[in-house]
Amino acid sequence: MSLFVGYRCPACGAELDRTVAPRYRCERCGAEALDVVLDYEAIAACCSPTTIAERRDRSLWRYAELLPVGPPPADSGPLQDVGGTPLYAAPRAAARLGLGRLWLKDDGRLPTGSLKDRASAIVAVRALELGVDRVIAASTGNAGVAIAALAGAAGLSPVVLVPENAPPAKIAQLLVFGAELALVRGNYDDAFALSRQASQELGWYCRNTAYNPFTAEGKKTVAFEICEQLTARLGTAQPDRWRAPDRIYVSVGDGNIIAGLHKGLKDLLALQWIPKMPRLFGVQAEGSAAIAHAFAAGSETIEPVTAETVADSIAADRPADGLRALRAATQTGGAYLTVSDEAIIEAIGQLGRDATVFAEPAAAAAYAGLQQHAAEGAIEKDELVVAIITGNGLKDVGAAQRATGSAPVIDPTIAELRRVIC
Repeated sequence: MSLFVGYRCPACGAELDRTVAPRYRCERCGAEALDVVLDYEAIAACCSPTTIAERRDRSLWRYAELLPVGPPPADSGPLQDVGGTPLYAAPRAAARLGLGRLWLKDDGRLPTGSLKDRASAIVAVRALELGVDRVIAASTGNAGVAIAALAGAAGLSPVVLVPENAPPAKIAQLLVFGAELALVRGNYDDAFALSRQASQELGWYCRNTAYNPFTAEGKKTVAFEICEQLTARLGTAQPDRWRAPDRIYVSVGDGNIIAGLHKGLKDLLALQWIPKMPRLFGVQAEGSAAIAHAFAAGSETIEPVTAETVADSIAADRPADGLRALRAATQTGGAYLTVSDEAIIEAIGQLGRDATVFAEPAAAAAYAGLQQHAAEGAIEKDELVVAIITGNGLKDVGAAQRATGSAPVIDPTIAELRRVIC
């Protein structure tokens, strides 16, 4: 049962009905990255944290009433199982950083190893509802891999455009999942523009981040899981409510993940399922920091940059969801941080040692930002802190090797083993 009633434009505030499908932009002002509007009164009347807790389905579909699409087909394999990733307590990391309570949400455990599976699951089901058979996406890798796998599981034909310098592991995933793949001479923004043109001229359903308003609706489910899982682990003082963390750190490129996270938390707050809004902290690579620059300037004008970072998944010259991503921090009392590529690489190894989590560079950026704030004394000891790990380290093994260095090669003797180990 979908309680999706329409859209709202974050730029001009226009209310748009759901009759135009697909809808990618505001007819009044031309802005993209529309908010999906749900009927909160109807949601509250038919479900609650208590009724959700009774469900055996651990995937994101357990939150059916809070989603703008119906359930996936029964024969759609991994499409049915997206979500339900672990939330780990990280006491060793907390002790090293001088924090009281730290938790890591590991979305590298999703079917294709990336949080972007959440968005692609919702988009794939929406495509089925619209009766289309071909979906196109531009990607630096992860979003394309996610839609290739999940659109394929739904019986759709995925077309994916990625920059020609995308990591080989992600290109391999795309080809294995059967995407119709083209490597674009240029950057992500070039691929994005071409895919949008193709959707307009060829009639293909566009999955592009933010351009398709349903992407944030998938990504918001990470907020639901964080709050429900914290409640299951720590309890709550209020019956039929969930616990909310004090702070959440998340890596930011085009901005859609933090915008989706914010949307999910706003849904929960509107339903009075959580007692407060967590402060959201976006972490950008120094070489791809358009949103962080706007935050530092106190402006909602996001000037494009020439993105250059080892964290390819958060490289964005013109963040597609920049305005909503900026507001996710400003409206929650959070902030934006920037971290160097060196700090990102170091964080990959630190995460593995501190918490046994293997992160790709874009995911490790959030942890690098958390470490930076902890070192600055910006986090109170009694705060409940969550960092979201958005992608698995197997996505970019080369970066992991940079983080760890190489292992010594020895002769098969005890003397040699003692030389290098003892």
